[in-house]
Amino acid sequence: MVRQSRKGDLVTTDPSASTSASAASGPAPELAAEDSKLLVLARSARLRAYVPDGRPAQGAALRDTTGRTYAAATVGHTRGDLALSALRAAVAAAVSSGARSFEAAAVVTGDPQQSALSIAADDPTVADPTVGAGGVAGITADDLAMLAEFGTGVPVFVAGPDGALRARTTS
Repeated sequence: MVRQSRKGDLVTTDPSASTSASAASGPAPELAAEDSKLLVLARSARLRAYVPDGRPAQGAALRDTTGRTYAAATVGHTRGDLALSALRAAVAAAVSSGARSFEAAAVVTGDPQQSALSIAADDPTVADPTVGAGGVAGITADDLAMLAEFGTGVPVFVAGPDGALRARTTS
């Protein structure tokens, strides 16, 4: 698929990006330049995560419909119910700055040795506590619901700490 970026460049994207991608299944899908920038921002934000309870650190970046970007990291807490995921923190930062609609999001999470992310709809074999029903490893259904509050169908790119795209989902 070919689409035109905001700057007028033609960018080729691989339609296989709509499912999990791994090195074993071939080359990683190409992202539009703007979406690659979100991954870079999310990767950088992940380094600032506060995770005292030992959960995986996350970084997230979000682009609103005016092109502004917002980045945030996991804000953990010794009481897990008070923790804030990176995606929810990024949505909160954007909304508190006046944004109400979004073009795309990126989340960097997980273990760099992980080969691919699992869709965890009703998979009882998934032991990752950061996976919720309907979510992608590292992103819970509640995270996606927070983003969907401001518009459904927003693409969310998920990458490992190495920045390699692992999955794509939508709000």
